[in-house]
Amino acid sequence: MHTNLKTPLALAISLSLAATATNAQESNTEGDFDLDPIVVTSTLGSETVNESLSSVTVIDPEMMERQNPREIADVLQAQPGINLVSNGSYGKTTSVYTRGTGSESTLFLLDGIRIRSATSGGAPWQFIPPQLVNRMEVVRGPRGSLYGADAVGGVVQGFTIPEGDQDRQWAEVGGGSFSTREAGAGASGKEGNTRYSIQGNHVDTEGTRISEGGEDRGFRNAAGSASVEHEFDNGATLGVLGLRSQGKTEFDGGSNEFVVQTLGVKGETPVTEDWTTSVQMSESRDEQEFASGSIFDTRTRTARWENTLDLGRHEWIAGAEYYVDDVDTTANFTEDSRDNTSLFTQLLSQYDRFDTQLSVRWDDNEGFGEEVTGSVAAGYRLDASHRVRASYGTAFRAPTFNDLYFPFTDFGFGFQFEGNEDLDPETSDTVELGVRGQYQNYYWDLALYETNVEDLIQNQADGSGVTRPVNVDEARIRGAELTGGMMRGNWELQSALTLQDPRNRSDDPAVRDNRLRRRTIQSARVDVDYSEGPVSFGVTGIVEGDRYDDAENNDKLPGFATADLRVGVSLTEKLLARFTIDNVFDRQYETAQDDLAAGRAVFASIRYGAP
Repeated sequence: MHTNLKTPLALAISLSLAATATNAQESNTEGDFDLDPIVVTSTLGSETVNESLSSVTVIDPEMMERQNPREIADVLQAQPGINLVSNGSYGKTTSVYTRGTGSESTLFLLDGIRIRSATSGGAPWQFIPPQLVNRMEVVRGPRGSLYGADAVGGVVQGFTIPEGDQDRQWAEVGGGSFSTREAGAGASGKEGNTRYSIQGNHVDTEGTRISEGGEDRGFRNAAGSASVEHEFDNGATLGVLGLRSQGKTEFDGGSNEFVVQTLGVKGETPVTEDWTTSVQMSESRDEQEFASGSIFDTRTRTARWENTLDLGRHEWIAGAEYYVDDVDTTANFTEDSRDNTSLFTQLLSQYDRFDTQLSVRWDDNEGFGEEVTGSVAAGYRLDASHRVRASYGTAFRAPTFNDLYFPFTDFGFGFQFEGNEDLDPETSDTVELGVRGQYQNYYWDLALYETNVEDLIQNQADGSGVTRPVNVDEARIRGAELTGGMMRGNWELQSALTLQDPRNRSDDPAVRDNRLRRRTIQSARVDVDYSEGPVSFGVTGIVEGDRYDDAENNDKLPGFATADLRVGVSLTEKLLARFTIDNVFDRQYETAQDDLAAGRAVFASIRYGAP
């Protein structure tokens, strides 16, 4: 299906500019949409989005509640700098490309715990129920100097623990298209100096067809999360948290059973009035067993130590991290374990209108030796409402176990794949310029960036029908992101426009100057909500341009535009009815070749208690 992008793109740009056409003199404090929320992912400490020297998007609890998404992909799609690719809907493999970098180059943290498959390198986005995620932070740009490998394009962090100390209990049931059934419940609160949270969710759907003429492919997932944290009289805290998601997903040619699990223990204590130290021990598992009998189980165990010193106008953070990846698979991998040791430090400084962020990290990877990454950022406040920022940062990504060792395999889909043990790690450097306007009822943010990646790892056909990962000598990604938000009376609006040019700059004439595979060059998203008394309604519009499914740019996938509608009605003080229609106009599109997205989907639910 070919879609005319001019009209919806023009609409998205107009709405973005409408959000940026601000008037600092207007005043209206109605609504619950936070125009300048607190974030913790960009600096390892607390700051507002306006204070951050990074480009950050926050998906807050109110937005998660209003949109009532079926998958994490629903809230991430077309967010600024985000390009999402899925092999179908409802539990099918989902990849997140941030600022044109590879799908393995977006680091996913869940409550501070690194979560990914060590074999594929990607995060199991499709297996994390959004009903258990309270809020999300999306930091765009390299964060290798804080988080090490994989944070080339950026970091997405989800939080399962509800904000605040008040007691909350909730329960929800719902159902809709494709025989989808869902139920969940949870409780959180505080008893004395102890906070707790426990919640669970179950979804079962017959799913939709993935390919033309194919059968419906279902998905089943049962998940839960829990946490408990105690604060001692001296200000020290000790907490335990975990999440487990397990089920089964079907695809053309078979199915697989999965388990995603995290478990962490964190302690923090003040050493002196100005010095705080913390230690976190965690384990994450990604286990998948296919109907064919193939098993790919990975486990990552991490120990992280951080020290924070408050030095007046300066804050200094220093620490160390060690993690080890273990692989248990029926595939014949040459290696099945790899560890990484690192030291890192960061200095934040404030001088009246001027502030800086300096960070550096040393990593010693068992498979690829030592890497040093760093970043420097500066911001200057022009006046009470406007601020400019500039940054430069480096990052790296080590090849995954699949990249290196995956055995020669015919998947039965018309192509063959094998690993490449001659791969080198990716290295990158990024420069970014940004300016932000922050007002009482509006904000706007413009960011311009260029990322240069050496030895970019990309799957590429060799001409004999075999696909293998190769190092692209050089890739250059240029982009611009314009975001805006507005709160006026009962109306709330957020919009994002992304334009990027991800190019292969290698010496290979067959692919030089081609667009990097599966990256679109334009996307836009608009979320508009209105509430009046017990009733609220909203719409999300998404536009994405075309993309190529292959490195040679022969297989072009058309762009698309979709719209989602939502309505909420408070029946009583604690009883809420919600109704959503996704893909209202029943657009047929695909972000990966021969893998169709779902058509129109209707879902209704009843929720008791606070969100």
